[in-house]
Amino acid sequence: MMSPPVISGISPSFIVRNITNSVVFYRDALGFEVMFQEPENDPFFAIVVRDGAMLFLKVVGVDPLPNAKRHPWARWDAYVTVADPDALAAEFLARNVAFSVPLQDTSDGLRGFELEDADGYVLFFGRPHENSK
Repeated sequence: MMSPPVISGISPSFIVRNITNSVVFYRDALGFEVMFQEPENDPFFAIVVRDGAMLFLKVVGVDPLPNAKRHPWARWDAYVTVADPDALAAEFLARNVAFSVPLQDTSDGLRGFELEDADGYVLFFGRPHENSK
């Protein structure tokens, strides 16, 4: 029997107000690299990447609508898998990144933290808690 094909990643697309502001946040605050911008001057589209995480950022002339604005109880726009959320939280704190929910063990068996980007998208950085396996 053949093994099923492997899906190696997913890249969410976020509608943003301003590419420059979004790129600055992901690059300077979260340590992402700018992989692509179109056009170079006054871009409307960018791709940022850090390790296995990639985001597409695009301006389309409408305001962003993060999940938290639709349903406060379903606020995550992205779950970012991190093997060591404690070390990443320390890195982000050293960069003066504000967390919307601090590093903690959650009631649903995860260890991690939440933050909001420049457009209000909520990202959870974490992994299953070691005691919840």
